[in-house]
Amino acid sequence: MKTRRAAFVCQDGIGVFHFILWLCVIGFLSIVLQSRCMGISSKITRQKSGVDFSESEVKDVVVGSQGTIELGRAADKLVEKFENVWSVNAIVVNGGTVYVGTSPNGGIYEYALGKLKKIYSAETRQTQELEQQQAQPEDVSEEPQEVEDANIVEQPEHLANEHIFAMAFDVSGRLLAGISGDSCKLLRLESGRMLTVFEPEDAKYIFAITVDDEGSIYLGTGPKGRIYRLDSFGKNAEEIYDSLDKNILSLAVGGDGFIYAGSDSRGLVYKIDPEEKKAAVLYDSGQDEVTGLLFLKGEEYLKIFGKAESDDGSGVLYAAATSAEVVAAHGKYTTQMPLAGRPEVKGKKGTSSETDKGGLKLNIANTKKGDDAQALKTVGLPGKLAKPEKTSYIYKISKDGYVTSIFDRALVFFSLALYDKELLIGTGNSAKLYSVDPLTEQEKIIYSDEQASQITAVVVSGEDIYIGTSNPAKLIKLGKSFAAVGNYTSALIDAGQPAKWGKLQIEADIPSGCKILVSSRSGNVKDVNDPTFSQWAEPMEITGPIQLRCPVGRFCQYRLQLESEDGRKSPLVREVAVASTVPNLAPKVKEVDISRTEKSGGDRGVFKISYKAEDDNADKLIYRIDFRKTGRENWIELKEKIEENSFEWDGRTVEDGRYEVRVTASDERSNSSASRLTDSRITEPLVVDNTGPVIEKSLITQSDGKTITLKLRVSDKLSVIGEVNYTIDSNAEWRSAVPDDLVYDTTDERFTIKTEKLQPGEHIISVKISDDVGNVTYKTYEVSMPGE
Repeated sequence: MKTRRAAFVCQDGIGVFHFILWLCVIGFLSIVLQSRCMGISSKITRQKSGVDFSESEVKDVVVGSQGTIELGRAADKLVEKFENVWSVNAIVVNGGTVYVGTSPNGGIYEYALGKLKKIYSAETRQTQELEQQQAQPEDVSEEPQEVEDANIVEQPEHLANEHIFAMAFDVSGRLLAGISGDSCKLLRLESGRMLTVFEPEDAKYIFAITVDDEGSIYLGTGPKGRIYRLDSFGKNAEEIYDSLDKNILSLAVGGDGFIYAGSDSRGLVYKIDPEEKKAAVLYDSGQDEVTGLLFLKGEEYLKIFGKAESDDGSGVLYAAATSAEVVAAHGKYTTQMPLAGRPEVKGKKGTSSETDKGGLKLNIANTKKGDDAQALKTVGLPGKLAKPEKTSYIYKISKDGYVTSIFDRALVFFSLALYDKELLIGTGNSAKLYSVDPLTEQEKIIYSDEQASQITAVVVSGEDIYIGTSNPAKLIKLGKSFAAVGNYTSALIDAGQPAKWGKLQIEADIPSGCKILVSSRSGNVKDVNDPTFSQWAEPMEITGPIQLRCPVGRFCQYRLQLESEDGRKSPLVREVAVASTVPNLAPKVKEVDISRTEKSGGDRGVFKISYKAEDDNADKLIYRIDFRKTGRENWIELKEKIEENSFEWDGRTVEDGRYEVRVTASDERSNSSASRLTDSRITEPLVVDNTGPVIEKSLITQSDGKTITLKLRVSDKLSVIGEVNYTIDSNAEWRSAVPDDLVYDTTDERFTIKTEKLQPGEHIISVKISDDVGNVTYKTYEVSMPGE
């Protein structure tokens, strides 16, 4: 079957040469038009990274951290409602039978052949215990002491404080379940009945059950953080470790004979020798809880990934560390940018699309590909890693405690599993299931539940993934095939101004039997739920660049609908480009400032006019400056077609007075005469004062024939009197005079100058009067002092 490729053969029959030529012509014309009419600004918004696609709404599609969108797995909702159940805590699968452990009524359910059956509840346990008590002699032993328990949560009266947090199968394939709550028991399913095989002392909770290759059963308990071991028959129970933590939340059997345990309260990963009953702390996560552990033996790792993790063939431990309290402090669960330094393996991107087997390939014109290759991260040393707070982590831990963080999110991590070559992480409070490649650290959200708050249980059985959710509780199966239909709804694209929305282009592989449709809408409010948004346009199939059908608006949103006929193949989107055009907008003069300056040579009366303007179309701006005397109507052009952001005006070319200056910005260099636009800003009145103060009155009197008193009245039409100095007989040392009211603050001031004793004869008193802007007036007075 021939591949339909947009870059080679289109559905309308355009050949490769003509299609490429068409792209070149369009590109050339767009460049020419933009160069001549930049006032009408066109903008291309490109989305091609995991961050670009993360702020979106998805349904049955997968968004990859490397920037891909494809159909998710087909989700089969096996059970959409459990009666009086809030949470699915544990799932185990044997053949075609699925067992589900729940809270808060402690129910165990069996799902097989499309039917759900409750095989255990608190009520049935109480009935069985009553029957056992009646059949046995009365026990008069001392009542056990109450254990202090920080995990207790009060339940409504109609709900029992009983929980099934952990389940497993023993070596014979029989179901094991831990009962937690008011009582703590290990039950085993025998002949259709759940029978008690062990009751740990001083424990109320069984959070983890695991079975080693020899069939020994290990239990992680609380609230005293103890680990128990039973033989393959569920007998000969013994305590192998008593930790200082409240609870042991997770267990894993290593390939080296050790048991690994994750704790609650201190977030430690223990490495325990069950024979010696000794433990060492392998890693301190720095988080509150280690909710999941997964150990891959050396041969398993080699088989899965095709290479050994270490030279000695030892295995690898993966740990999920989380802190519900810290994450809750965010108030909102966010998606972070991918970590820097993640390795990338060639050929990983888009492996599920199978485009080499036929289909349509879409490319965005003039798209340059960057080099995404990145170096490996440095492996950390034992102990705490330097890391930001308020998040949860997946760690890879070597046998010696060397640690690498391979995934983190500001979410709570509830469950950890392995599918094929990827780790699966169930999270809350957004009920997303992530898959992470532990080698490349590439990640995807492979399932998201809009109704539930948490994915609290994940288990893999063959090619199927079973998911348990909480609030509400549901049981879901993800099959190997792709969903028939999936939707990706983008975040709002902001043009900055009401815009006309152009064509949408995608770079995508679309196998035969698959297709991608697009619809769009627009609005002027940054709220996707606002009712003023336009209605979604009817979906249209994408076979090349396609015109978006939505009204003029500042914000645009598109929706991609991915479809697969047989579920064996999926379209794969790598990049989306959306074009928008904003009509010419007037520039905006934001600020005008005028200050006096001095030209070379010390000349006064020169003003520097500075201004700032913006243009949303990024047009080239030129300026015109006009002035007028205050009170007059007409403007006088000072200078036009100025390209700089400042201009010097010699104020001595006009008469003294108060003036206004107007700065006008124009985008005519980027627009036609018909579409050009301007904006102006007028300054506050400024004073042009090139004339010094005048002496309105003066009076000279003598005292005792030895001193002179000079009284002056000084005024200025426009400026405050700034300074008065005097000297006698042309002495180079000028002396300051102070106004009679002691303050220079008006345009009219009075001064009284008293000289020192003068020698008999002729004398000259010189007065220098300055206004506040530096204009100076000089005046001399001749006096004659009588002889002895």
